[in-house]
Amino acid sequence: MDSAGSADRYLPDTVTRSAKILVVGAFGVGKTTLVGSVSEITPLRTEEVMTEASVGVDDLRGRSDKRTTTVAMDFGRITINAELVLYLFGAPGQRRFWDLWTDLAVGAIGVLVMVDVRRLEESFDVLEQLEERDLPFAVAVNRFPDSPDVTLDEVGAALDLLPGTPVVDCDARDRKSSAGALLALVEYVAAHDPRSSQEYAT
Repeated sequence: MDSAGSADRYLPDTVTRSAKILVVGAFGVGKTTLVGSVSEITPLRTEEVMTEASVGVDDLRGRSDKRTTTVAMDFGRITINAELVLYLFGAPGQRRFWDLWTDLAVGAIGVLVMVDVRRLEESFDVLEQLEERDLPFAVAVNRFPDSPDVTLDEVGAALDLLPGTPVVDCDARDRKSSAGALLALVEYVAAHDPRSSQEYAT
């Protein structure tokens, strides 16, 4: 994988396959951070400064340093290997922007769901939205400094996930960790979707 921020904006000639990944999660779980940390191109961001209009609407408990919010999408790119590149589309987390998910999900092979174990209940509605779209997904647990010590098995049980659904630890600030979460999703899709078992095998 190329280093983040590479001056080479163009894909190697060896790349023959591409896949679209949707990155979702509740407000403030680290979606923009993950796309930014892993993208090998300067990520596209549609962030706006949070104003008084969000008071009482967006829950900032434990996120008092958050000053901006995504209002449309984040976009980035990561080359997984010599042949496969992923295009990442980060969706806004607030419920009032969820109508955008329908368009962003078009053409996606799978979804990376980011969760914050401090507010795991906020992920239930997110997962319900995914059930309506029938897309395979993996769960990335973004660990914050004050996160409780919860195991991945406990997260899976709390979210009532189907057996075999990938649940992985992820530090959204770290490129290697973020790439590992994305790779877990790609491998899951390749193993469980007959249409892509060869196309996206890594």
